Amino acid sequence: MADLSPSVPPPASAVGAPPVRSGASDRPTSLRVLVVEDSEFDARILVNLLRSGGWVVSYRRVENEAALVAALASEPWDLVLADHQLPGFSAPEALAVVQRSGLDLPFLIVSGGIEEGVAIAAMKAGAHDFLMKGALGRLVPAVQRELRDAATRTARRRAEADLQQSELRYRSVWENSTDAVLLLDLAGVLRFANPACESVFGWSPEALVGQTLDVLQPAETPAGAWWQLAQDPVARRCLELHARRRDGPLVDVEIAVTEMRLGQERWIVAFCRDVTERHRAEAELRRNREEFAAAAEIQQRLFPAAPPTIPGYDLAGISRPAEAAGGDYYNFLHLPDGSWSVVVADVSGHGIGPALLMAEARAYLRYLARYESDPATLLTLANRAMAEDLGAENYITMHLARLHPETRRLDYASAGHPATCILDAEGRLKASLRRTGPPLGQKPDQPYANGPAVFLERGDIVLFLTDGLDEAVNPEGTECFGIDRALDVIRAAPDRSARELANALCDSVRSFGGPGPQQDDLTVVVLKVV
Repeated sequence: MADLSPSVPPPASAVGAPPVRSGASDRPTSLRVLVVEDSEFDARILVNLLRSGGWVVSYRRVENEAALVAALASEPWDLVLADHQLPGFSAPEALAVVQRSGLDLPFLIVSGGIEEGVAIAAMKAGAHDFLMKGALGRLVPAVQRELRDAATRTARRRAEADLQQSELRYRSVWENSTDAVLLLDLAGVLRFANPACESVFGWSPEALVGQTLDVLQPAETPAGAWWQLAQDPVARRCLELHARRRDGPLVDVEIAVTEMRLGQERWIVAFCRDVTERHRAEAELRRNREEFAAAAEIQQRLFPAAPPTIPGYDLAGISRPAEAAGGDYYNFLHLPDGSWSVVVADVSGHGIGPALLMAEARAYLRYLARYESDPATLLTLANRAMAEDLGAENYITMHLARLHPETRRLDYASAGHPATCILDAEGRLKASLRRTGPPLGQKPDQPYANGPAVFLERGDIVLFLTDGLDEAVNPEGTECFGIDRALDVIRAAPDRSARELANALCDSVRSFGGPGPQQDDLTVVVLKVV
């Protein structure tokens, strides 16, 4: 691989020199990115966004701990982008691997959805930022910032290693740091300030020299309060404080204070970082959590409050999203010819975007089902209506069955959806209702056909599901739950009610997947002939 090291701006020549600011002229022309992601499609989206930011990007995608360890050992990297949750692997685990390697690499979490507490815990553990997959406008500036910060951290480590060699070396490093650096004597008087102090505090280095830390404290803070903290070896390790800028407003700063010796003299050094943006990001996390909770509440209202009462049948449905809102859908529709329709669908992906598409599909089907009863015709009309809104990157799989209660005839059509299984009273597989056409949205003019009709008998159990059940994996990522396990759960207690069977299936899948986050939306509908 060619040398991809980012360029470093030349050092400032004097204490009063203006701070170095990153722009198009000093941006690195090439970037080596290690992507912890199980989706090649999502990885390419991130890489293409970085390329649009002006970098020549080379990257490698890894999906598990072994591959990550090997990649870190085999090549130098500039940046790590990690999905929050992969099958059998997670961003916190990937962060721990990077930290164990001893490499100081910017580590950014890119997730379809993440709870506030999880994200804050990851950042406190060492992650440098988080971004939502649905809002990647901050990716390029976030990477620019973290690359600059990584260079600063590298410079700081070098400075600490060379502490006894030269005061001039320290001065050169500090002058080019993006963090504000303050050097105080043991009386608490500022003897040096680097150019970054102007961007953080609004004070030029010359104006700060000779003053005390009181000049940076908020007006209501007692005099000498910061200096007392700086002398406390426990409290000073890492402080988060409100600081006063020279132009008036307050700024949130993180301050790390340490003692050092230059020649024969002891000094107090404070490294100050503006964390206002980080606090805004945490506030954004809280807002996102509230919005997700509201979306989840609204979506739950879109599912049937209760299954219909059909003499001779027992019906139940459950949908458990992987995030606050999901892309799965089920419903029971009373059709114009007096029959009942059972609909189970799955929008590609999960999160707010798929949830919106699910709500749209639900609205179309409810409208179309007022005038049409044939499953194939309903799918054809829904596909035609949804194709433009779905676009090239999204699709919906859907199984639509029609039950004639009096005759027990079950007709169906399936748009690329996992097979619906029918067990007889003895637990044998009576029928597997497979797809009769591609997913909705792929071909706008696609006509759909009905599959072979099935006549149900007393004791039959019909299982409708989404791939969140079939494709759920164990914690090791080595085995899928599979349809056979699902059928065995039903065979183990066929006398249970439809609701009990649906709950048992969902609980079995969660137990199989282990204690980690649910990886995909999970929906089950059970129909029993009683």
